This record gives sequence, structure tokens and C-alpha cells, in this order.
Amino acid sequence: MQIGIIGAPNKGKTTLFSAMTMVNAQIADYPFTTIKPNFGVAYVTKRCPDAELGVHCNPKNSICMDGTRLVPINIVDVAGLVPGAHLGKGMGNQFLNDLASADALIQVVDASGRTDVNGNQCSDCDPAEEVIMVVNEFVFWLSGIIGRHMNIISKKSDGVAALKEVLTSFNVSEEQIVAAANSAGLPTSGIAWSEHDIEEFSRELLRISKPILVAANKSDMCDKSKIERLAQRLKGYEVIPCSAAVELALRKAAKSGIIDYIPGSTSFKVNKDVSKEQEDALHYMQGFVAKGTTGVQELLNKVVFGMLKMIIVYPVEDENKYTDHYGNVLPDAMLVKEGTTAEGLAARIHTDLAKHMLYAIDARSKMRLPKSYVLKDNDIIKIVSAAK
Repeated sequence: MQIGIIGAPNKGKTTLFSAMTMVNAQIADYPFTTIKPNFGVAYVTKRCPDAELGVHCNPKNSICMDGTRLVPINIVDVAGLVPGAHLGKGMGNQFLNDLASADALIQVVDASGRTDVNGNQCSDCDPAEEVIMVVNEFVFWLSGIIGRHMNIISKKSDGVAALKEVLTSFNVSEEQIVAAANSAGLPTSGIAWSEHDIEEFSRELLRISKPILVAANKSDMCDKSKIERLAQRLKGYEVIPCSAAVELALRKAAKSGIIDYIPGSTSFKVNKDVSKEQEDALHYMQGFVAKGTTGVQELLNKVVFGMLKMIIVYPVEDENKYTDHYGNVLPDAMLVKEGTTAEGLAARIHTDLAKHMLYAIDARSKMRLPKSYVLKDNDIIKIVSAAK
């Protein structure tokens, strides 16, 4: 799974990326600081079942902090997008190509309204315009790709297969293509779409295959009314207020041992004596998070669990001790799509395990479950298979 961080220049995208991943990406207060994409690993969070079960977990593919399980996901931060990017302006098509494989997008806007769509300083710009511009550039770019291949697509009897072949690098399924065409009221066989049709299809395909969550960044620099006004202007999008700068500062302080801080918390503990300057900064940040977190962890969790509809399940080999073959307790926290079956989980672990699967066991209740059992969030599951 990969989440893309997008937006116009100078909105705090790379600060947000660094806060999420602790990767030392270049950060500066001017446009186009990011030229090449930054890649890193961030974590979504859920309550770990260890306390409920009265056991001490030994995570292998994830992390557990005071009962909070942190599960890794991939993040990519790309260059800022400016009006006309689909024509090659700014970083242009490089930006769009870097995002083609993303499953969802977090668009960072300057909620304080102190930078315009080109990333230049201003006094009271409308951050909603940033979202409209970025989405349009993405749509125009996608439309251009489809339009250039329309002569070939129109000659194919199976329009869905033809579109999927053209959009191979865009990471879309045939189901998503059909859903986008239906939503736009367009046929998928004998395709002869106009430029307007292609644009409408592209807009729907982007909405379906790359859902966008809006990060109202720099919320510590503006009052609540600006966030509310932004949400009103962007009724088709969910808007989450956040402060990437505060989150990054907290994570750096935690990494250096100054504080104990779990991402997404509304408080933290100071571990050692600090300077007057550090004390003032920590006091400011404590007051900010006490009002409702920095918003950064909420962004990640909302995208993965809300928009992409993922759940966490824990596969084990011993349903009585909740362990793997080596005795590790609750070792793997796996992200799977809502609706995934026990057999689907087995396939994720190993194809032979699924091929020879007999049934599953709910480790909590010890009940036998059929291969068709639909997994629930936080399930602990043993797969019973004839495979050796």
C-alpha cells in the first residue's frame, strides 16, 4: 500500500512527510524544495489486543507502544504542483507519474491562507483553490493519456480491457474502470468518447481509484473559522486540520528521549530537564495537542481505515497462546481490505496455505470458521491447512 502526499508548492508537504516517517527530507520556506520524490514508511495505529488477552506481544512486522499497535505503510512525497503542470509547467508530468501507483492521496493545503497556488507569499488566499487546481491538473493529465490512445481504444470490442492496458501504470482495476464509466454515464464497449466524456471519466476514475483527503496544514497558525470555511468550500472532500510542524517537533523530541510521545496522543510526558527555550516550546505544543492532537496520525488512520476501508487482523499458528511457530505472541498485524475472507488471508500468507486450506479458527472463541468467513477488524485467526 502506498499513500501519496500532494499539493501546490510551499504548503508543508515535506514537513508532513518527515513528521510521518522521520526521514530527513529537505524542508524550506520556498517553492520546489522537493525535486525528486521522497519515499518513507509511516504507521497507522490501532489498539493492540495484547492487554485484552493478558499477554505481552512480540511484534515482528509492526511496533507496539504502550498497547498501541503501529502498522507500517509506504508514503511518497512529490514535488509541488502548479497550474499548467499537465502541460509540463513546474515539475509537471514528473509529479503526476510519481503518484501513478498510489492507492490514495493526502493533499496538503495552507489553511492559514498565507501562500497562493504557486507557493508564493500572500495575505489571505483561499486554500480551497489549491484543491481545485491540483485535482484539475491530475484530471487533465489523465485525460491526455486516454485521449492520445482513443483511436486504439475505440477499435477494441472490450473497452474496459483496452482502458486497463492504457492505464497499466496508473494502478486501477477493471472494476474501478467500470464504476467510473457508469458514474460518468458512458458506455464501455464500442468506445467513441468526446474530449468532454474523457474528462468526466478521468475525474470519476481519480475519485474512485485515488481518493483524496485534505490536510488543512498550519492549523496552529489560524483560527477555527478558517478551517470551517475551508470545509464548507470543499463539501466533496473530508478536511482534517493538522500541524505538521508541531508533530515533527514532537517526534524529534521523542526520538532524542526528551519526551514520551505516542503519535496521535493528546498529551506527552517530559523525561528530563530542558532549557527555558525548550520548556516554552514544549508548553506551547502541549497546549496545542491538548485541544485535539496534531492531526497527523488522524490523517493516516482516516485514509487507511476510512477511505481505503482496511482492517487489521492477526494471523497465528497457536490459537491458545496466540503465537507463531517460534513462540512470538501476536507477531504480525496485517492490513487487509474489508470483506476479505479467511481464505483470502491464507492467500496473503502463502499460496500453498490457501490452496490446501481446510478451515480457520477464531483464536478468541476457539470456534471453527469456514474458508468463506469474512474477517472482522482485530480478528486473531489460525489457518488450518493440509499444506506441509
